[in-house]
Amino acid sequence: MQFADRLQNVETSAIRELFKLLGKPGIISFAGGFPDPALFDAEGIAIASEAVLKTSPGPVLQYGATEGYQPLREALSVFMAGKGASVAPDGLIVTTGSQQALDLIGKTMISPGDKVIVEAPTFLATIQCFRLYGAHIIGAPIDADGVDVDKLEQLILEHKPKLVYLIPTFSNPSGATLSLARRKRILDIAVRTQTLVVEDDPYGELYFDAPPPPSLLALSSEVPGSRALLAHCGSFSKILSPGLRVGWLIAPAELLAKATMCKQFSDAHTSNLTQAICSHYLTLNRLADTLAVVRATYAERARVMAQCLQRELGDAIAFNAPQGGMFFWARLTGANGHSASAPDFAKRAIDRGVAFVPGAPFFAHDPDLSTLRLSFATADVARIEEGVGRLKQAL
Repeated sequence: MQFADRLQNVETSAIRELFKLLGKPGIISFAGGFPDPALFDAEGIAIASEAVLKTSPGPVLQYGATEGYQPLREALSVFMAGKGASVAPDGLIVTTGSQQALDLIGKTMISPGDKVIVEAPTFLATIQCFRLYGAHIIGAPIDADGVDVDKLEQLILEHKPKLVYLIPTFSNPSGATLSLARRKRILDIAVRTQTLVVEDDPYGELYFDAPPPPSLLALSSEVPGSRALLAHCGSFSKILSPGLRVGWLIAPAELLAKATMCKQFSDAHTSNLTQAICSHYLTLNRLADTLAVVRATYAERARVMAQCLQRELGDAIAFNAPQGGMFFWARLTGANGHSASAPDFAKRAIDRGVAFVPGAPFFAHDPDLSTLRLSFATADVARIEEGVGRLKQAL
């Protein structure tokens, strides 16, 4: 069978392939990027589901508008206002998860050969998605505070990319969060170079202590001209449930119209039922309490993982403890004669009954083979302690 040439630019996700190994009995997994299902507000979602099916079964089980279920669009406008961003209901469309929002950006913006700048490392699915549309992807280096803005500006001036893709808050995989000053500089650079910036914000509500700086979208009101060069992707997957598959895209009107057209050809619309469930759930005033539990739980797990990594692996590993999100980004140092190869370490770890993701797949090019990503989201404290102990044995 002769497949499309564009498939030659992508390959199966290394993370999905790793999941095939996780069926081994007794494996402790730090590999996933999933939220903990034990923290889902199943009761609240059940209440919302029952309510919408009782009160409006016809509309929620019927075909709907491609732009999204209007009550949810209105609720999302209020939700975003609570995060400091002014967005009219018709200034966003509902997508089937934020992953579809990224795909729609790829469809509408990227032609074969176009250059796209991403963080190095960045979300693996974004690399694969944009490559599917023929993008030439360029990685901008990061440090503990997110993307190196000086280097980013140099790359923008050199390559004149079609767009820049960033996860400014609790990034996947690095866990890094851009400072307020860096965020404002990025918006300023976008205006001066007339470059579209795509902000992906699935983790912003998962802070442990103090909230992170405002999103680029919220800050755009302070940088004249920047709102017209900004697209923002949001999602309920990490804060409510990924199974609902509800995300949203906020973008300039022309881009939003093109994205809506492409979505119509793709899936017609996101499920009216799940949109209505999300919309009704937001009226129940349960999200704040749910998020408080999620934040406290993840904060404790992150604290324990940091302590265990330091105690068990010592100077064989270097990392910056995240202030939110779901991930640790670490680097093997090679100290005391230990290997600095994360792929080799991953194989030995699987043999010891613990899994993580080597960092190489998160780089668009020139991967750092000493890096690795560890997720603490789905492992309780006892399993974190046991799992890191197994990592020590695998060194």
